[in-house]
Amino acid sequence: MTTRKRSDQITKGPDRAAARAMLRATGMTDEDFDRPLVALVNTHSTVTPCNMHLGALAEPAVEGIRAAGGWPMTFGAPVVSDGITMGHEGMRASLVSREVIADCVELVVRGHALDAAMVMVGCDKTLPAAAMALARCDVPGVIFYGGTIAAGCLGKRQLSIQDAFEAVGAHGQGKIDDAELEQVEKAACPGAGACGGQFTANTMAMALAFLGLAPFGAGDVPATDVRKSAEAERCGRLVAENALGKGARHYVTKESLHNAAVSVVASGGSTNAVLHLAAIATEAGVPFDIEIFDRLSRETPVIADMKPGGRFLAQDLFAAGGGRLFGQKLREAGLLEDTPTVSGRSLFGELDLAEETPGQQVVRPVSNPVKKQGGIRILYGDIAPEGSVFKTAGYDNAVFRGPARVFECEEDAFAAVQACEIKEGDVVVIRNEGPRGGPGMREMLAVTAALAGQGLAGKVALMTDGRFSGASHGFVIGHIAPEAAMGGPIGLLAEGDIIEIDADVRRIDADIDWDARAGAQPQREPRRFGGVFDKYARLASSASRGATTTEGY
Repeated sequence: MTTRKRSDQITKGPDRAAARAMLRATGMTDEDFDRPLVALVNTHSTVTPCNMHLGALAEPAVEGIRAAGGWPMTFGAPVVSDGITMGHEGMRASLVSREVIADCVELVVRGHALDAAMVMVGCDKTLPAAAMALARCDVPGVIFYGGTIAAGCLGKRQLSIQDAFEAVGAHGQGKIDDAELEQVEKAACPGAGACGGQFTANTMAMALAFLGLAPFGAGDVPATDVRKSAEAERCGRLVAENALGKGARHYVTKESLHNAAVSVVASGGSTNAVLHLAAIATEAGVPFDIEIFDRLSRETPVIADMKPGGRFLAQDLFAAGGGRLFGQKLREAGLLEDTPTVSGRSLFGELDLAEETPGQQVVRPVSNPVKKQGGIRILYGDIAPEGSVFKTAGYDNAVFRGPARVFECEEDAFAAVQACEIKEGDVVVIRNEGPRGGPGMREMLAVTAALAGQGLAGKVALMTDGRFSGASHGFVIGHIAPEAAMGGPIGLLAEGDIIEIDADVRRIDADIDWDARAGAQPQREPRRFGGVFDKYARLASSASRGATTTEGY
């Protein structure tokens, strides 16, 4: 092989004898030094069902890399489970882990001059982190998603983790007893795979396919499906075959980011995708404004009838025809642009392979949508001058007006909900949970699910400078920027202030004397947790720019 490789820096020339000596100890021989060195980054972990099967899937991936002429070099990266950390201090680690995972991949790939990388992902933050790392390093790469969990079953009822969180709220209100809560708990998660609705993991898996960094079809296959191993092997082959080809930034462009955003909006996907696509764009050096989600939501309908706002789970989308079918419907309506993908086919070439299952009800044509407008809007106004993210999927209310119920952290809000202190018409404000103020921008699923369990979803508004889970639904607004810890107006709100949210005009306002309120507001001491948390709090950028640690304020 005569093509110059990145890895020649450690495998070629007399000056690299010591490096080769160490590589020989790993099993490499003379002819192997001519192979591209391919990173196989595995976020396998038994801490969460989302990633616990990735260890076994690494074996066919290694076989694919070897079969295509590459030399696999395996290493791990951490994972923090959103579902397990939800509702307590550990959730602060979730978004921080995105940055740490990206750093881990960058350090090993650059430190060992590796030619390409396949990143195996499962739980929420591992997906954007993989794309951020590939874009940062600009090496050829493939992202392989471990797939969705199967539906839980309780009698004839299909369950997801969303049902478990909502059961907590129903239990707190006395609607179900201990035994019924335990039944849901034991049935919700039957085995390996990421949370089953169009929550953050499945939203990002779809977005990464439309972005061009994940091969279409590979991520659609559920985690425990017998066909998943073949997809891992295919991805291994792809990354080795393209190891000397185009870097990740070839695929992350203004056009592909547009396609990814369309997929999020049209699927009723997680608001976290707004944060993550902004972060990926930052790492790739591509200008990106979160306003695109608002513009697209005005002209792009929701065509996937997926939970949390709809009826179906990711396994149902796979059975219906998968991401290709979903994309084909969008393409037919002229909502996508043709862009390159890591499979070697263009986006439209991939969508040409779509096969629709007769009688499927999961994906509708654009002419007969689930909702006429997309599921995400960007709101501004007095309270959010840099913007905020409003998830509308499943709810059609345009205006919400009510008194503020102000809480300084998630725990205080959750306690009030469980004590049945939140009433229909209230606007729940949770602040000091932003990227810096949290730190770590926790998700508020425990609160939104508890409200839903009490029958208050859509009847109560909830706003925060933190985040919401992809499983959250209701009248919820997150990512309010600037955050309270950075002097944002959300920090000036007081109990009882009348807040008006107008989704049609894209504003959140409060009728108060802002200047007088600012002068009387005491300075709040920042939270300190030590270690990586304080480091993130110092470095994190605004949520409106992805909350990354590589840009800063």
